[in-house]
Amino acid sequence: MAIRLIKKDSFSTILKNYFSERNETLSLQPLSEIITSLKREDLGVFTAYLKDNEKIKENLLFYIHHIFQDKPFNLSLTEADILSENAFYPEFKKRILNKILPPIENENTIWYLVDNVLVTPRKDLQFFQNSPEDKMDELFRLLRIDKFINNQHVKNELLFSLNILAWRVIGNALDVEVMKMAPEYRNFDNPFLALQNELDVLNAEFKANPDFQLSSTDDIYKQTKIYLDQCLEFVNIAFKNSSKYGISSKTNQSLLKIRQQLTRMSDIIKLFLINDEQDYLINSKQLFFNILKYKSHKNNLRDLISDSTRLKSHLITNHTAETGTHYITSTFKSYMKMFWKASGGGVIVGALCVLKMLYSYVPASDFAHAFLFSMNYAMGFIMIYLMRFSLATKQPAMTAATMAKVLSEGNSRNTYIEFAHVVSQLFRSQFIAFVGNVLLSFPVSLLIIYGLEVLFKQNFAFEKSGKLLYDLDPFHSKAILHACIAGVFLFISGVISGNLSNSSVFYQIPKRIAKNPFINYFFGQSFAKQLSVYYSKNWAGIISNFWFGVFLGATAPVGLFLGLDLDIRHITFAAGNFALGLYGKDFVISSSAFWIAFVTVFIIGFFNFAVSFGLSMLLAFRSRKVEMSEVKEIFREIFSYFLRNPFRFFFPLRSRLDEKSKKMIQDISTKSEDH
Repeated sequence: MAIRLIKKDSFSTILKNYFSERNETLSLQPLSEIITSLKREDLGVFTAYLKDNEKIKENLLFYIHHIFQDKPFNLSLTEADILSENAFYPEFKKRILNKILPPIENENTIWYLVDNVLVTPRKDLQFFQNSPEDKMDELFRLLRIDKFINNQHVKNELLFSLNILAWRVIGNALDVEVMKMAPEYRNFDNPFLALQNELDVLNAEFKANPDFQLSSTDDIYKQTKIYLDQCLEFVNIAFKNSSKYGISSKTNQSLLKIRQQLTRMSDIIKLFLINDEQDYLINSKQLFFNILKYKSHKNNLRDLISDSTRLKSHLITNHTAETGTHYITSTFKSYMKMFWKASGGGVIVGALCVLKMLYSYVPASDFAHAFLFSMNYAMGFIMIYLMRFSLATKQPAMTAATMAKVLSEGNSRNTYIEFAHVVSQLFRSQFIAFVGNVLLSFPVSLLIIYGLEVLFKQNFAFEKSGKLLYDLDPFHSKAILHACIAGVFLFISGVISGNLSNSSVFYQIPKRIAKNPFINYFFGQSFAKQLSVYYSKNWAGIISNFWFGVFLGATAPVGLFLGLDLDIRHITFAAGNFALGLYGKDFVISSSAFWIAFVTVFIIGFFNFAVSFGLSMLLAFRSRKVEMSEVKEIFREIFSYFLRNPFRFFFPLRSRLDEKSKKMIQDISTKSEDH
């Protein structure tokens, strides 16, 4: 939209300047100035002025009807605020380009006229919507546009728009990838084809009788409405089935586009309904408001991102919700099991700490160090995952989705109390996992570095000890920032895991493996089936852990290459590095340095947890449409529960809510297995 300078005169001055005589120009400047002045003054005063100045009113009427006469507006109904691309990124790029460099439009259309009359379409729309209804009615009557909905040109444009949308909907809905999302409809007549047949009848009626009027009691309208509802139900079922079959970005975008077009068709068909005389005015105003609303959202990026990513975020968190049920401890037995699993993870991380330190001695380029560090972390994390051990801070990204699922599936006020109890179970699970990781990574690092010194007669930690202890000083190093960076990577690894799981389901990868002729021929049917099951259970976890390792290992070298102080701090590695730093100094450091490093290990753990859990919780809440207005009340209930039962956040004390929370989590696990 071109930038225009609008004079800030009153509407009376503008009307006198432009409409003292008949104005036959097609310039849009007078209309722009009138609308701008109206937003500063009262609409009632404007209508009163027109009543008192008959000549100016008649000249204004001539001007308005002259510039709007026979201009097509179907683009405003069929294009504005409807996805034009079948994929997110092309649509996103297109909208950004349109914001920076507005497209060249046909000047003989309402689309162009609205773009060049309204300075800020959304604010102009709000002005008209917020104006008193009686004043808007009076304005429409004064300008003799209270029955323009009955104009033959307007009816033809509405009908043409309806047909364009119907053709596009059918084309998108009959796509193979879309059809397979709703197999329930295979045994029924296709509602999209039935809708088109009904619109053909409507077209025939208008063609036979140009003065034909549709009412809410007509069978054509009733049938059309039924088919529109059935088509929308098809889309809703397809979205629901995404948890079962997975979904691609393209199919997600196609379904969103179909829903937008069906909703737009419903809006248009309502404009044809004339049950009594006042409906002419009501529908005329509605068409006016609709065009402004569609146009004001045509390049909206926030709505695009929100609509396009909500389902994907739901599918991503759906996988992590399944996994998260295994990380919430409700009994002493599961609590201790978590401790032993975390201890196993601590043993492996202790070894990884020593290996990373040894790799840093290798004389190589930044890229080579990035590769070595990344593979060290990645192989270690994959080993932890496959051996069914636990890395403490991997839990939040998994459990946040489970908790959001518990909350979103509740249906009473007691849900908040039950949710707070699940939070206490999560917190103590995280606490005991921290304890298991730290208790083992510290001594294992010491034992390994001591063993190396015994074998090679050299203290390998001596040269690096100063740097290792410096990195555990939050006052002089960026330990907290680096812990937050690690938290972000933890969150991203959870997203990768969920996305891979969704893609695996959508593309039916496990079934393809089981039925692969090459694998079946050379290795046998039993092997193919076992490989399929193994892939289904482990592949997403393996890849997400691999990339988590790459992120952690490459951050420092990449930061060095870019000249930025980037690095990561993870509680379990911090504990191992603390041990190496102490050993390198022969355990001779000041008490203040010891206690600062000791406390920093747990501060790092807190920020690892807070960032990864917070981001995962936001994604999970948003994906399950948990209203943010509820968040304040939720956290108040959690805090209240903590004050009443502080020890339950650290130890598996019995509670009357244990059975309810256990049943909630079991229900989630059962639903996930059914899928």
